[in-house]
Formats: sequence, structure tokens, C-alpha cells
Amino acid sequence: MRTHCPYCALQCATVLSPEADRVRVEPADFPVNRGRLCHKGWTAGELLATPDRLRAPLLRTDRSAPLRAVSWEEALEHVTERVRRLWARHGHDAVAVFGSGALTNEKAYLLGKFARVALGTSRIDYNGRFCMSSAAAAGTAAFGVDRGLPFPVTDLGGADVVLLAGANPAETMPPLMQHLDAARLVVVDPRRTATAERAALHLQPAPGTDLALALGLFHTAVVEGFLDTAYVHERTSGFERAWQLASGWWPERVERTTGVPAESQREVVRLLAAADNAYVLTGRGVEQHSTGTDTAAAFVNLALALGLPGRAGSGYGCLTGQGNGQGGREHGQKADQLPGYRSITDPAAREHVARHWGVRADDLPGPGPSAVELLSGLGTEGGARALLVFGSNPVVSAPDSARVTERLRALDLLVVTDFVPSETAAEADVVLPVAQWAEEDGTMTNLDGRVLRRRAAVAPPEGVRTDLEVLRELAVRLGQPAAAFPSAPAEVFEELRRCSSGGAADYSGISYERLDDGENPHWPCPEGGSSTPRMFLAGFAHPDGRARFAAVEPRDVPEVPDADFPLYATTGRVLAHYQTGAQTRRVAELAAVLPEAHVETHPDTARRCGLTDGARAWVSSRRGGSLVRVRTTETIRPDTVFVPFHFSGQACANLFTSPALDPTSRMPEFKTCAVRLVPEEESCAGS
Repeated sequence: MRTHCPYCALQCATVLSPEADRVRVEPADFPVNRGRLCHKGWTAGELLATPDRLRAPLLRTDRSAPLRAVSWEEALEHVTERVRRLWARHGHDAVAVFGSGALTNEKAYLLGKFARVALGTSRIDYNGRFCMSSAAAAGTAAFGVDRGLPFPVTDLGGADVVLLAGANPAETMPPLMQHLDAARLVVVDPRRTATAERAALHLQPAPGTDLALALGLFHTAVVEGFLDTAYVHERTSGFERAWQLASGWWPERVERTTGVPAESQREVVRLLAAADNAYVLTGRGVEQHSTGTDTAAAFVNLALALGLPGRAGSGYGCLTGQGNGQGGREHGQKADQLPGYRSITDPAAREHVARHWGVRADDLPGPGPSAVELLSGLGTEGGARALLVFGSNPVVSAPDSARVTERLRALDLLVVTDFVPSETAAEADVVLPVAQWAEEDGTMTNLDGRVLRRRAAVAPPEGVRTDLEVLRELAVRLGQPAAAFPSAPAEVFEELRRCSSGGAADYSGISYERLDDGENPHWPCPEGGSSTPRMFLAGFAHPDGRARFAAVEPRDVPEVPDADFPLYATTGRVLAHYQTGAQTRRVAELAAVLPEAHVETHPDTARRCGLTDGARAWVSSRRGGSLVRVRTTETIRPDTVFVPFHFSGQACANLFTSPALDPTSRMPEFKTCAVRLVPEEESCAGS
């Protein structure tokens, strides 16, 4: 059975072959992976036979009691009875929903509809808020629409120069690297990552200073005569105000702020300007800051100054992280959006969606709180009293995770759907076992906007249902007509495509028949129209057809190193694992490669902290600490430590991360906080 990998947004094509005791996974030829897979993709079949697979609903009525297996009828009735009780006491916003960028398009769509129609709540958001929200905000402001890569990923193969800022695809999506083999790479990262090892030029700014660096590059482009004045005049607006703020960030000043030599800054701009085909690409390292939207916008400004976006063979793009990180934010599970990438505050959008849902527009809730704000308010006065979690593990993934766990325990009801007993499921009152990626049909949208067909290769275990079936069952029990909540993926997609019609992310011209015939169209794809692999060639999506420069400048970050916490800490992914590790830590081959969390630090830093390579140490901030193994390397800045975020318990990196938010995207500050490094036997407590 031909399908796609369950992991990252590259969505490599695979062929699944069910065998006696396992499902064998092999790569398929497809434009994005060209017959290759990473270690995670090759071993994905092991997930289907994980020994602790959930096979029956679990329930407890007392948090001090263990979860026990019950029937689906008992579990669903318990959920609906508790929801109705909370409605009566506190209103419909007492119940919240938390989704995922791993859900299929069908699930994301029906989850958003379920929240707003069946539950009548404004409180729905998802873990994509932790992933792409800053680049999405910057891209929408600049171009009028957000698609991670507004060109096929295969176009990168024709690039002469590619600037990768805050991205490490050699570890996070290895098959992508074959598209970058011909280009000269410039990598911006405080660590010398596997991607940086392959770069022609590696810039190592201090964590949290990427915005200043981007302004310095923009400054150089203008002052040294590389500004594409005709492009700026004909295809953009807002240059003068953006330049007014950037003009004070000359390379030598930027060097003092970031640590990146002024001459290296100039060399980067010269490389990009001299190239016939050049791309500026950003990733989580740019976005996951309280200044993430402005930082992404500053790199967009650089690309616009050089005339790259909307030109064949060049451009700006963002490397989406989660498997359906693109589609997951287009169809309504984000707090401020409706299907088709419509704004929930737009009266015309509300009328359109309400008409397709058979409800009054005035009855649709307005925008709710973002993910961190939703989680922080759980169980508090005015906050949600119940939370339904689909496909996410916020106990591990959310910043300041000890606080998140505390809030989950304050709820009157926590319901988790999952296929393994994740750390969040362990806190739940009700756990509902659902099907995995290879056990159900659906669609995904990858990092360059291709809509892909996911196909079931095997049946789920007895006693397991799909998320769509769960949503249907709950909706009907809460008084909705069964026809309004279909559980067949093809039926849901038909409704999705009609509902998305005319929106920024228009899927109305896509159908299961078209996908099953071998097409993988890029959105927007209107009914009767064609796929759009390359956006903006004829104009940008703003009414005047022009892209917008952003007027941005650095501002104080919430937390910088001091005498008590003298180091920067940054977090991220490594090759062997994915997201919170709930899947990959259960794959024996992957767990053997990296069985425990570590802190990457410079040898001089380790010595100053009384540590040696292989020792265990606390990485401790004002919020808490993570106990990890020390790995020394001379390739990281002496003022910086790095911890992967795939582990749980005392090794959870988000025990020390900051919950500070970007004011526009509401993205948490995952990439920068102040910490100290101390031996295991010392206290990890903050100040």
C-alpha cells in the first residue's frame, strides 16, 4: 500500500507491506524524497506493534485511583455527562479542545467544527502554535497568504545559494538535503549542527539575536548597492519605513550584538546577490522566540530587498515541522481561524462557513485564547474546566511544563485520545484508544502545499476507533445530528473542500478521485481551476498585488543570562527522535541510538561548572530544571547549552523553558532562556 511517512512535513512517500508480525516500510519514488527515507521513516512500522498500544478505553472517576479498562459506551457517556454538567455550571467555554499538527486534514477540520458547533466553545487551539505560528504571521503580513514553501521543494535543486536560518534539516528531515546538494549553503545557528557542517559559511549568533543579524544583512544589501530597486518599486510597499529602522543596524553594530563578524555578514549578502537563483529559508530557530514574528519578517525583508520572492528559481520560504503542520493550520483547529484559512473575525468568512455547517453565523464563537494561554488558564477562575486533547502531548511539549501539568490536574475533566499511554494520557480521567497513521485513510498537506493521500494498509486492533468516529459519537451524544459529523474520511473531505472554497487555502478543486489517480495538487486549487505549485509569480495575495516590507527592530528579550543563570539555553530536535518522543522512544532502533537526554556544552563551560563529559547535570532556570547527561563539544558557543526536547520526566527540557509569548503569533520562547549548569548532586532549584 502506497502512503506517506507519519513524521515530518516533508511527508516522504512510502510503500507498506504487511507481514506476519510487522509492517515493512520501504521508500517510494516521489518528488520530495526521491526514493529515500531517514532512520525514523524506515522504522515507522514498529509503531504499529508497540507493546503498550492502547486497545480499550480507560476511565477513572477519582484522580487518586488508577485508570481501568471500560467499554466505549461507558467512556463516552461519562464524557458527555460531565460536559453537560460543566455547561450547566459554567457555560460552553468551560470545555476546551487541544489539537495537533499531526492530525489529517479531515480530523483538523472536523475537530474545529466539533468545538464550535457541538461544544459551542471558543477555546480551541493546537500544538502548531508551538511550531509555525510566527512564520505564518510574518508570511501572511508580507505576502497576503501563508504557505510554508510557496514553490515546490524540488525547485531548491536549481539554487546557487541557499540561506538556512534556524533550521537543521540534515537531522530533522534528512531527505531534503539532496535538494540542497548543488547549492552553496549559508547556515545561521548557534550550534555547529550536521547541516552547518555541510555549509560554505556558518554564522553563530548568540541565541535570541537573529533579528539583529537579519537587520544587518538587510542593511548591507542596501548600503553596498545590492538592493533590487526596480523590484522594490514595482512589486513591494513599505520599504522606506522598514529601511528607516534597519539603517541603524550596520554590520559592526550587529557584530557587537550577535557575535557574527561584520565581514561574514557582508559575505552572505554578496553570495545571495551574485547568485542567479537564491533562496532564504527559515525554521524554528528563527520563530520560537517572543520576537519570532518580527525575526521571520526581517528575513523576509532581506529576501524582498534582493528581489527573490515571486520570481521563478528564487524565493523565501519556511520549513514546516510537523507532519501536517501546513494543513493543520488551514482548516479550523487554530483559535482564530475557520476552514480555508479564513479569519474567524471576518463576517463574510463566518457567513460562508455557517452556511455550510447549517448554523447561524452569530452562533459561531469568536476567537479564543492561544495554546499557552489556554493551557495556563485551565482550572482557574474564568478558565476552562475540561480539556479534550487530540494527537498532542502538552505535558512534554508545552513550555514551563511543570505548570502545565499542575493546570491539567486542576481540571474537572481531562480526556485524551491517543494510541499509546503518553505522559498527558497518564494524567487523564478518560483515555480513548484511536487508530494510527497506517490504519486509516485521510489527507495530509506537506511543507510545499501538496495535498497527499494517506491510505490504510492494515486494520486497527479490535476495540480501537478513529478520531473521526470519536468526534461523531461525542457530537451525537451532545445533541448534534449524525449527518453533520460524518466519520468516513472521504465524506469529511468533500465537506472540507466545499467549505474551503474561495478561501486563501482553497481545496475545492481537489478530490479523493483526483488524488487516487496519482495527482498531488498544490493549493490553492479552486474548483475548475488548476494546482498552484508556484505562488506569487504574477503578484502577491494582497489586493494591490504587492508584497509588504515589515518595519521591525530588536527589542529586549524577556530573559538574558546574569550572575545566577549565566548561560543561554536552547532546545530542538535531533536525528533519532521526533517531537515529544512518544512515538520514537518506543522504537527499539531509535531508542538505542539516543536512549536518554543530554546537554550539549562547550568543554570550557563544563569545566567552569565542575562537570566532565558523561556526567549527569541539572540544566536549571528560574522555573525548574532538567536532569541530563553532559556531552562536551567545541562546536557550540561557550555561552550556550543545547538540550533536545524529546524526553519526559526529569529529563523534560520544557521544565526550564520560558512561557513568554510573541505578541503577534503567541509563539512561546522555546529557543532562549537563562540557565545554570550544575552537577547532579547539587540542587536544581531556581532563584
